[in-house]
Amino acid sequence: MKFLDSKKGFLGIPKENSHKNKVVIIPFGLEKSVSYGSGTKLGPKKILEASHQVELYDEELKKEPYKFFNLKTLKEVTIKKKLNDALKQLSDLVSKNTNSNKFPLILGGEHSITPAIIKSLAQKHKKLTIVQIDAHADLRDGYMGDKFSHASAMRRCLDFKNVELVSLGIRNLCLDEAKYLNKNKKRINIFWAKDLKQWNYSKLKSLIKNKTVYLTFDLDGFDASLMPATGTPERGGLFWNDAVKLLNIIFKNSNVIGADVNELAPNKNLHFCDFVAAKLVYKILAYKFCK
Repeated sequence: MKFLDSKKGFLGIPKENSHKNKVVIIPFGLEKSVSYGSGTKLGPKKILEASHQVELYDEELKKEPYKFFNLKTLKEVTIKKKLNDALKQLSDLVSKNTNSNKFPLILGGEHSITPAIIKSLAQKHKKLTIVQIDAHADLRDGYMGDKFSHASAMRRCLDFKNVELVSLGIRNLCLDEAKYLNKNKKRINIFWAKDLKQWNYSKLKSLIKNKTVYLTFDLDGFDASLMPATGTPERGGLFWNDAVKLLNIIFKNSNVIGADVNELAPNKNLHFCDFVAAKLVYKILAYKFCK
């Protein structure tokens, strides 16, 4: 494995911190099953570039979070051509980088990256709760003949019997997904975007309290006006302060062992979307190590 020089990696930090908290950024621009807008293969590259413009001081936490972890950014690998081979490739990368107690943060790429990550992590933990922030349920058993489509990401994660799912901001699903949800209510809890103002945050806290959690953040979870640079933008989603509130709750009440930020489809005229994604990644790390 090769790592980028810290000046070229996430945040563009001049010198690596020797802190005991270890973070590895894994760029993986997978784009194999997108079904509407394209461009996710360039997502990691643009997030890394935008991260160099992110202020290192966090006005909420009143500190510079990067000083609380040792950050390394993996050099992006050449992704294998076949989807199944690419997913195995990512699983192997995650396994190699979590064996030394590093916090993995994966930059997608389409959302089909998440089951590959969970394949590695589910083997290491007796029980694992996925917290999904997303516009789409991603509970199809397959889409356009592909069982590992981005539209099936959470369904494939639930193939692992020790995994349960808490989904936040969902506002789009098909009939088959609704039927699957009704049959699996003990393993899946959804907080619908339409009910955002009435969300029971106490319930959310109880669902994740002291649990081992993996966070997956599909950028289309944001409202389309904030995040149009994604393959399937949806109205009625989260805004920045909504997302920050959720992250605060998640990290205060659970042990988050890894995360991914996915589905950025960069547009050269919308570079603010790249910046939002980069700032989101930094906020995730800030809450993980400065809470």
